Amino acid sequence: MANKVQHLGTGRRKKSVARVIITNGTGKFVINGREFEDYIPSAAVRLDVMQPIVLTESENKFDITVNVFGGGISGQAGAIRLGITRALLEVNPELRQTLKPAGLVTRDPRAKERKKYGLKKARRAPQFSKR
Repeated sequence: MANKVQHLGTGRRKKSVARVIITNGTGKFVINGREFEDYIPSAAVRLDVMQPIVLTESENKFDITVNVFGGGISGQAGAIRLGITRALLEVNPELRQTLKPAGLVTRDPRAKERKKYGLKKARRAPQFSKR
């Protein structure tokens, strides 16, 4: 029964929220019931998501189950990465010394700026016409 210990981590990025569950296992990675490679087809984004696992040398040690919603693929990837980081810190707080310098512990606060009245987008003004 001790093998079924779950460690939880919540990650957020832009409009995305990811709930990550890490259990001891063989390296199975499931996102919203789909395989990792199937859910995130881009290799560059996959590397970004796997960064905390690679840095802590935890490949094939944990099974990762993720429930993520909101935003696009990039925002969801950032949310998953933060969720994995937080769950790994719950497993072993000493991993913080490895993850903090890589900038993985801090939530990225950047989000879409709201549109202002009189402008076309958040900052884009209508074209100026002299005459």
